[in-house]
Amino acid sequence: MEAQELRDMSNDELLAKVESLREGIFRLRFKISLGQTDAVKNYRESKKDLARARTILRERELEKEGADSGW
Repeated sequence: MEAQELRDMSNDELLAKVESLREGIFRLRFKISLGQTDAVKNYRESKKDLARARTILRERELEKEGADSGW
């Protein structure tokens, strides 16, 4: 998933996406432990998508704090 696609989402949509990715990563770990090698690529991609989504949420949080403090 591209970062721009995530930036176009609302905070509620991003939070739902984060939860979805967390659950997906949890399930992929089981597949990897069972030896399914195709799950490794999906696992890596899901971890990157989760990091992107959490980064965007954090950026928005910091922007809000900066606006509140007058900076």
